[in-house]
Formats: sequence, C-alpha cells, structure tokens
Amino acid sequence: MQAHYLDPRTGKHYPLSDRRWRSDAGNPLMLSALPGIGRDEIDTRERSLWRYRAALPLAIDSRASMGEGCTPLVEKSWGGLSPLFKLEWFNPTSSFKDRGASVMVSFLKQLGISHILEDSSGNGGAAIAAAGAAAGIQVKILAPSYTPLPKVAQIRAFGAEVQLVEGPREESEYEAIRQSENIFYASHNWHPFFLQGTKSIAYELWEDLGFKAPDNIIIPAGAGSNVLGCHIGFSELLASGQIKKLPKLFAAQPLNCSPIDASFRAGSDGPVERAVKPTIAEGTAIKRPIRLLELLKAIRESGGGTVALTEEQIAAAVRRLAGMGLYAEPTSSSAAAALEVLHASGAIQANETTVVLLTGTGLKSTQFMTELFAG
Repeated sequence: MQAHYLDPRTGKHYPLSDRRWRSDAGNPLMLSALPGIGRDEIDTRERSLWRYRAALPLAIDSRASMGEGCTPLVEKSWGGLSPLFKLEWFNPTSSFKDRGASVMVSFLKQLGISHILEDSSGNGGAAIAAAGAAAGIQVKILAPSYTPLPKVAQIRAFGAEVQLVEGPREESEYEAIRQSENIFYASHNWHPFFLQGTKSIAYELWEDLGFKAPDNIIIPAGAGSNVLGCHIGFSELLASGQIKKLPKLFAAQPLNCSPIDASFRAGSDGPVERAVKPTIAEGTAIKRPIRLLELLKAIRESGGGTVALTEEQIAAAVRRLAGMGLYAEPTSSSAAAALEVLHASGAIQANETTVVLLTGTGLKSTQFMTELFAG
C-alpha cells in the first residue's frame, strides 16, 4: 500500500494528495509506517538532512532548504557520565525546528499551496518563516503577546506577517484554527510532514554513531515533535534491520508545565490534572499536547520515561552548560538537567551511550540569559 495519512484514533486513511492538516474527525494525523532505509541509500553528496530523502514517503522535487541538519555531536563530562550533546542550534534559524519546517514547507509547495499560517511561541515560527522565504510562500505567524522580541524580530526578518495574540500559548493555536478557514494551517504541532523532518535526527545519530543506535536519548518536550521524530526514525531503522533495538526515549519537561510527565507517571493514556505555572523553559510550556496519546505510546515502546524539573534545576543546567562552552536556552537545558535525575534513579548507566538534544541557542532567550549572568 502506498504511503498515506492515518488517523490513529479512528483508523481512517487519506491520500497524501489531500490538502489537509487534520482528519475529518478533527484528530491529528500521522503517516503510515514506512520501511526505512539502509546506509547505501544515504546520499553522501548532500550535507543536510536531505541526505536521507530516500526515507521520505514520496519524492520532493523542489526543496525549501538552507542546509538543515548535520549538526555537531559533542562529548562532554557531566558528573559520572560522558553524554553526547547534539547541538541543534547549528541549524539555520538556530533551533531543531528547521528540520521539520524544511520538509513540511517543501511538501506543501509541491502541493501548490502558496499561503500558510502557523502559530508559535517563537522557534517554530522562525523556522517556518525562513522555509517559506526559501520556498517563495507567503507566511503568517500567530504568536503569544509575551513572545521574546528577538524571536519576533527574527520571524519578521524573513518577511512573514506576525500577529501577536493575548493570553496563554494555546490562545494562539485557537486563533490559528479559526483563521485556517482562509489560510492553510501549516502547524508544526499538527501537520505530520513536520515529523518527517524531525525524524532525520534519528538517521543522523545512527550514521554519526557508526550506524548504531544510542542507548538513551534525552529530549526537551512540549508538543513532542522530537520525541515522535526519534521514535519514527528509529522504528524505521529497526524495521529495515539496521539496528537491533530502539533507544530509550526520555522526555524532559519543566515541572511547572509537565502534562506528558503527569500522564506517564499516572499510567494514563489521557490528560492528568497537574498545576500549570510560568516557566523559564517557555518553549515547552504546552498545557495540552495534541499528540499526547502517541507520545506516551512512543516513550513506553522505547522503554524510556519522563522527568519533570524544577526551575532551579533548569537554571543550574543553563549555568553548567555555559561553563563548558555550550550556550543553550533554558528550554533545551532541561534535557541536560534530566541527566543527573535519570542517572541517580538508575534509568541510565555510565557505560551506556546517552545523547542529549540541545534544541535551541541561548541567543533565543536574551533577556533571561542577561539576567542570569548579570554581574
């Protein structure tokens, strides 16, 4: 059967030629399982995530690309551990979201879509605005009114229209869904082709580690596109016989906004009530991840888990990373903060290969970083 959209909650299929971002039932879509690729199918002439284009569900002829992917993997000492930090801020707009944006926007252009809408607290908006500029597509971004001004400036620099929305993060999504009547909603949280971009991290790690999977991957998670991308990519590698087992996936969240951790620890497949407060890790402050069911399934299938971190733990990790030359925003520093917690609990061992995804640069959080390191 050809690759197709799948509503995992109803089982309904849709062709990829459909211009849609959700199912008829209003659910988030996934793509049908793909067979994966072997090392001989990597296009080694490409130095970007497009070296793995054979793993995509269909050929994409024209790419909206600025060279995403192929980011550094750096080993550092962290207490009794020697983790590998994946520096995703080396992507063109300085966050991992360039991966998903490049693949999704390239696909939408191929469908003939010329005007797209996105809601974002910053990094996703910048990535889609840049990909839209590369593709010649008109972009509108809805962002919370509290979005840091440097992030808003970056989005506008790429020529996108920005509308700031009052209220919490989810109000931007609600407004985007209302406006989707008139503009195609190219949401990095809703559209399944975004995950086809983030899955390139799995292929990249596999290649970087000598065509082996790591034992553990620690990932800052809000909507969870990196968690799902890693699960999709490594599941394809498992299906194609390239690896023997999935790496354990660990989702790191701020305790102040940790719905994935709350549901995982309760053994639930649905939302579990937990108080939500402001957090310095604002990039993961998503109260209701739309793919919560799929996230929990991915974490459990991998044998991984979740960690909820205090504001103090996250800030300490920002300082510690900076002290070793890694200038990471608080959102991604939560993954580093989770290292000690997971090691202390026995969830990860010193003799295992552990990768920590640092998804964005400290330059994305200029005000916080200025205050943290003042004087």
